[in-house]
Amino acid sequence: MLFLAAFALAGVAGWRLAIRWTPPVERYPVQGVDVSENTGTIVWPVLKGAGAQFGYAVATVGATTRDRNFQANWDAMGRVGMKRGALHIFSFCQSPRVQGDVFNTVVPRDLRALPAAIAFAFDEGCTDRPARPALIAGVREMIERIEAHTGKPVILRISPQVEDDYQLTAALDRRWWAVGNFLKPGYGERAWSLWRASDVHRIDGVQGPVNWDVATKGALGE
Repeated sequence: MLFLAAFALAGVAGWRLAIRWTPPVERYPVQGVDVSENTGTIVWPVLKGAGAQFGYAVATVGATTRDRNFQANWDAMGRVGMKRGALHIFSFCQSPRVQGDVFNTVVPRDLRALPAAIAFAFDEGCTDRPARPALIAGVREMIERIEAHTGKPVILRISPQVEDDYQLTAALDRRWWAVGNFLKPGYGERAWSLWRASDVHRIDGVQGPVNWDVATKGALGE
């Protein structure tokens, strides 16, 4: 019983350390968050004061859904002087062109903003898997339309599973954003520019867990 109790306490202590962990600022001095309506209550001045230097807010999901908190998050980041960017969650079940057009109707053109980001990850609610040539052609058209609106090259957030199936980092010549909790990602044909380092991070200013990200030097134009 004593062994089990000690093991449980060690587990609790380890989890508390894990949810407060961030990559070392000496190596990654630019760190921030990505948020959506699922993140919960955010007090942006407190979050910025706690160390978040930039924020990405989900704007749209697929071709039909607008994030309910996007405008509030976007405006709040602007008020506190935080670098801000808009994020689209890609759907493999809907037209890339239409997704790009919907994103453009929701996200204001702001040349001071961070590059727009498109996130590629498989969703249990969408079982479609387009052929690679068709997907890449559609995404290229989507990228062109978003870049024409925003005035900047996009960043592509690509999950390991999507990269395994589609090799997007080899096909699309854009900076990309890797995903991997706690462990530095080692996938992709090219070096990543951003890394989602934790999706369970706890920090002052956010009611629940938040996605914590780091950027390499120059990735965000700093």
